Amino acid sequence: MAENIMKITNLSSSYGNIKALKSIDIEINKGEIVSLLGANGAGKTTILHTVTGLINQKAGKIEFEGKDI
Repeated sequence: MAENIMKITNLSSSYGNIKALKSIDIEINKGEIVSLLGANGAGKTTILHTVTGLINQKAGKIEFEGKDI
């Protein structure tokens, strides 16, 4: 079984009243190389800003190396 480095479950965030992310799930396992692709406005930057804490998450869980962050 692969060891999770980062696990994002049911992540949602918004800019004020504008919902930007809704129920995002991502798992990154040890040894994987991962890229985030999508069209302009798809939420790539918003996901990164939410994971790093620049935008507050409204729902969901972010785990890094098994610890809730």
